[in-house]
Amino acid sequence: MNKILKYSVRASVSPGLFVRQLTIGHLLKKQLAIIAALAITITVATGSFSHPSQAQDATAPVPASQIMDAVEQLDELTQAIMAETKVPGLAVAVVHQGKTLFAKGYGVREIGKNDPIDPDTVFQIASLSKSVSASVVAHQVSKGTVSWDDPVQQYLPWFQLQDPWISRHVSIGDLFAHRSGLPDHAGDDLEDIGYDRRYILEQLRYIPLHSFRNTYAYTNFGLTTGAEAVAAASGMDWESLSKSAVYEPLGMTSTSSRFEDYMAEENRAVGHALIEGVFKPALQRLPDPQSPAGGVCSTINDFSRWMIMILSQGRFEGKVIIDEAALIPAITPESISRHPATSKDPAGFYGYGVGVNIRPSGQTMLSHSGAFILGSATNYMMLPSSELGIAVFTNGTPVGAAEALTAQFMDLVQYGEVQREWLAGYQKLFAPMNSPIGELTGQEPPETPEPSAELTLLEGLYNSDYFGMAKLEVKNESLVLILGPDKQEFILNHWDGEVFRFPVFNENMPFGSTSSLKFALREDGTAKSFTIEFLNEFGLAVFDRQK
Repeated sequence: MNKILKYSVRASVSPGLFVRQLTIGHLLKKQLAIIAALAITITVATGSFSHPSQAQDATAPVPASQIMDAVEQLDELTQAIMAETKVPGLAVAVVHQGKTLFAKGYGVREIGKNDPIDPDTVFQIASLSKSVSASVVAHQVSKGTVSWDDPVQQYLPWFQLQDPWISRHVSIGDLFAHRSGLPDHAGDDLEDIGYDRRYILEQLRYIPLHSFRNTYAYTNFGLTTGAEAVAAASGMDWESLSKSAVYEPLGMTSTSSRFEDYMAEENRAVGHALIEGVFKPALQRLPDPQSPAGGVCSTINDFSRWMIMILSQGRFEGKVIIDEAALIPAITPESISRHPATSKDPAGFYGYGVGVNIRPSGQTMLSHSGAFILGSATNYMMLPSSELGIAVFTNGTPVGAAEALTAQFMDLVQYGEVQREWLAGYQKLFAPMNSPIGELTGQEPPETPEPSAELTLLEGLYNSDYFGMAKLEVKNESLVLILGPDKQEFILNHWDGEVFRFPVFNENMPFGSTSSLKFALREDGTAKSFTIEFLNEFGLAVFDRQK
């Protein structure tokens, strides 16, 4: 089989159960599409497993005393989750009616060092960036610079998708609602091998599309395209626009959409990947190409200010930051992100960069999760009817700690008790995400493999219209694959016949993963082409011999 066995999590839930549907042929990033927006699928579906003892008014705020009771238990809940998951560091904050009620750090910035996490420690917040970026766009909508419904080509005339009609009509809002027709995580594979933002956005034209505006597929570079259109309309780069539109007005002095600013912070949380079941600093996540979708860095104190603004309908400390009319489309349903498996299950919705769902009480919950395999897991949940929000940042591979803590807190707020074993459920849900993948991973090589062609006959330059040039050369008697603008090198190990295997570890391939590379040969024994398994999600990783 040419496809990798991966997992796609469909959040079909019933009271007290996590139900996972595993499918073949989806890359690990398919899991990330669900998990990075877990608030859309599971967390905000709390109501499908929680049954309050009495009816609640959907518009009535939760009593302040009930909120304070939950806050008083937060420290104990946090320490228990950290002890169970071994997450290196965590920061958590709660806001209510325009004030921060709780902000605290736990653990360390980097394992092996004593530097503590505090409320001003800077984290990479991963896909929470989408929600923050939506507020930047809403600010520009407020100013009249753009509309959510503006076609992207109005500002990016060079942008193309595979279908010309969709290319002309896809809007900023379509891309922020993940309904453009681009498949899950389109373009992430190009980022994995080092390409920059402009190159990736230009290459999206090669990717086969789903139907337009009636399918939901979570795409970092789709949303990034929408953000780039707004930046172009505003006459500045996205990173500068984010700072001037939102970060500076809110006093988010330690927040940035530039990776170099994160690295320049002394008080920053170092990412930790799971290496054979143990959290360790490994590879540094470099998210600049998808900055609007996953490249924001922030502190829990700064993020609290952003939550207060959202919960105050665009106001902060008496000032209008974003007009409510421009903000409302972002925080109300635009796409169905999860279709119920049965008539008893709740649907999931997505606004513009924000998960939007209805709890059993009838109250709206806004939420999102962020996930970097290389070492970041984040989540927020906000209850607008009570002007209440909680956010959790961690500096480890996602294992469910952030989602479990926010879910437990919201249970305490609404029902006075934790309704179920959230952490155990989330740990089961996240486990496949951290497991090595690849069709040959875990397999023993054949005892008597068929020989390959002479390695010198396989050397040369190869090209894929989507991935660009690749090179094969023999170094120290081994065949080496050289990919991408950074010239990433992979040492190929012969497996059987014209099949080679090599290890891959990056944001979409957990530690211990492998990929196959398969040659197609000409009659003279020279290579005609090769196919790289871990890049072949959309059938675009066939590289043809050039010379």
